[in-house]
Amino acid sequence: MKQILDAILAGDTPAEEFARLEVPKHYRGITVHADETGMFEGLPTQEKDPRKSLHLDDVPTPELGPGEALVAVMASAINYNTVWTSIFEPVSTFSFLKRYGKLSPLTARHDLPYHVVGSDLAGVVLRTGPGVNAWKPGDEVVAHCLSVELESPDGHNDTMLDSEQRIWGFETNFGGLAELALVKSNQLMPKPEHLTWEEAASPGLVNSTAYRQLVSANGADMKQGDVVLIWGASGGLGSYATQFALNGGAIPVCVVSSPEKAEICRAMGAELIVDRSAEGYKFWADEHTQDQKEWKRFGARIRELTGGDDPDIVFEHPGRETFGASVYVARRGGTIVTCASTSGFMHEYDNRYLWMNLKRIIGSHFANYREAWEANRLIAKGMVHPTLSRAYPLEETAQAAYDVHRNLHQGKVGVLTLAPTEGLGVRNTDLREQHLAEINRFRDR
Repeated sequence: MKQILDAILAGDTPAEEFARLEVPKHYRGITVHADETGMFEGLPTQEKDPRKSLHLDDVPTPELGPGEALVAVMASAINYNTVWTSIFEPVSTFSFLKRYGKLSPLTARHDLPYHVVGSDLAGVVLRTGPGVNAWKPGDEVVAHCLSVELESPDGHNDTMLDSEQRIWGFETNFGGLAELALVKSNQLMPKPEHLTWEEAASPGLVNSTAYRQLVSANGADMKQGDVVLIWGASGGLGSYATQFALNGGAIPVCVVSSPEKAEICRAMGAELIVDRSAEGYKFWADEHTQDQKEWKRFGARIRELTGGDDPDIVFEHPGRETFGASVYVARRGGTIVTCASTSGFMHEYDNRYLWMNLKRIIGSHFANYREAWEANRLIAKGMVHPTLSRAYPLEETAQAAYDVHRNLHQGKVGVLTLAPTEGLGVRNTDLREQHLAEINRFRDR
């Protein structure tokens, strides 16, 4: 592993030298264990502690198959799916691995008593399998997390509709929170040259998800002038939605939960901000009953900010806690586009406000390869920027996941895997200097 790291840090190692490097038989990765899936039974979600279930293990390097690539991972990041994996909610991910393992002799590699997690990476290609022509050893890459088989017709207009669509590192094994990762070659994209490894690793999942959810015709198909209500607008997902809204000529209304998060939104260029904690919105009167007076108060506040306009688009991801309010405040004919449901999957809303006002609910999940590529291209051009606030060493990944679980973070939380320190991997210093303030605006918050 040291020889691999030295070759990467040199910055000018030719492809043929990378191809000659010996691939280690084992590597370190963050795992959950199948025999611990019941460890949190009976506990409320917030009391389940990822620090107890996430392990740093030495694991065997998987066999490389056709159409695949083995990547030396310099940095990765924490997403909410790693939190779900670590607390075994809503189900244990070992059920995903078992189902995938039954698909073919090749996928049987994924059905193991441990799960190497993580759905982001920035690193260097070490090996490619048969049939891979677009990538070679030594290529500096990032990876999106869509894993597809494309053997049925369902996914050929939109690969997210493939009947065997999965999220790498969540519904498959050998994820990115590790020194090595196994991906399909059609997950790979060029690493943005002006970013460090940890910065480049952080946008992947959330940037692509926000792009499809808000910008793509498969999502809300945002246009200039749209009023876009963005929940958690300074968070890992919402911070990219805020940037897309501003870049696309829309009008973001940013919902945050503290003055510090409001300031981050202002730093991104947003002007219309609702601090829901300061204004005391409580959309549920009790565990079973929503308070429609609070919906109306919230809607009135949005109109006050916008000069009388209701949101054309509601960018929804908290789920249960906010969904009733989201449906209510969307304009007549407006769109509520939803993913994730980090506060709960069982949504409740008053259907009168949907059906009688011709509103639409659109479900959105990650992104297809084209959408992920376009979202990464915007990062590479310096038109959208990473929202990395902090990077942890690999040994402290469990603490990083705990911080995300407890919402103690801003933006995205990164993890250094092979990279020995932060700040490495920049290849285009001129472009970086142009955007340094934007790149760093989430740092150490």
